Amino acid sequence: MKYVVLFEDAPTAPPDLRKLHLAAHLAFLDAHSDQIEAAGPLSDPEGRGRDGLWLVEAPSVTEVDALIRRDPFWPTGLRQSYSVIAWTQVFAAGRRVPQSG
Repeated sequence: MKYVVLFEDAPTAPPDLRKLHLAAHLAFLDAHSDQIEAAGPLSDPEGRGRDGLWLVEAPSVTEVDALIRRDPFWPTGLRQSYSVIAWTQVFAAGRRVPQSG
């Protein structure tokens, strides 16, 4: 099953916290590329980076939760919260995606 994970950064996190742990976070994404299909920071309308998004393939929300908590960003206090949302992809690469069932 596919899931979208929306992260909310803690507004009180030090501004350099992301940069300090970025290399470990990127290595984590590389190591879990079999599950994390896409990832990246989001930006507000003024272009300031904040929050984040993952697209994850996993058997359950429980496994997505466990993956999130292993991310080096999680214990740093950078992330305030996250939401895991089931997602059905119906369009990709300029065409409809066939649905099973």
